[in-house]
Amino acid sequence: MSTHHDTAETAVTLPVHVRDLLPADLPACAWSGSSTHVRHVGHELTRAAAGEVDYLAVCTPADLPVAIGGVDYRASEGAGTLWQLAVMPALQSCGLGTLLVRAAEQRIRDRGLRRAELAVEEDNPRARALYERLGYRAYGRAPDAWDEEAADGSIRRHETMCVLLRKSL
Repeated sequence: MSTHHDTAETAVTLPVHVRDLLPADLPACAWSGSSTHVRHVGHELTRAAAGEVDYLAVCTPADLPVAIGGVDYRASEGAGTLWQLAVMPALQSCGLGTLLVRAAEQRIRDRGLRRAELAVEEDNPRARALYERLGYRAYGRAPDAWDEEAADGSIRRHETMCVLLRKSL
């Protein structure tokens, strides 16, 4: 007896919405990085409560975050700096990153600022291509570093070179 499995792909369209990321969302954001990273995002939410940053979530109809990212208003004079942008890996290239960046840009405009900036690792051409499609232009390079958690729980320093991009809003 043989069984036939339909392997044809089916496209499903779901509405999404953008809102502020909440502390209660953090357990559902494990896809965005290690537990060290998620704890750092939680720390940034305290800065959001103080008005220093916005931290956004693109959510499904079940209100689960599938893309997250922040806007720091203290990093660069007269600009909002986008950082920690992440889209759930299985949902990349579906337009969620574009929606997240556009929502972040609107938050920057709502603050009366007219420039958005961000840094992207040189070895991340896919993300850089997205930002350039959205109108960001390179203006420099800078090193960056942060702590990363390995699968075994050990912490190591990740050092990288980033391309700096900006866009007038």
